[in-house]
Amino acid sequence: MAQASTIIYTHPDCAFSSAAKMDYRQRKVEYTEIDLSKQADQIPALLELTDGERVTPVIVENGVVTIGFKGGT
Repeated sequence: MAQASTIIYTHPDCAFSSAAKMDYRQRKVEYTEIDLSKQADQIPALLELTDGERVTPVIVENGVVTIGFKGGT
């Protein structure tokens, strides 16, 4: 199966990360979750996407980076 083209960088203490994951599940959009509390080696990749900000969630959908989650559409 092809890798999901959506990646969500999350942190368990982040309510917006939880909301984003719930929204994607409800819309049945497949995504790959990168939980930064368990995959600390991915933090440099996150910082590259956010210009050095440690913020979650960061959603990468087909190469388009969205920082934060504003609620489902």
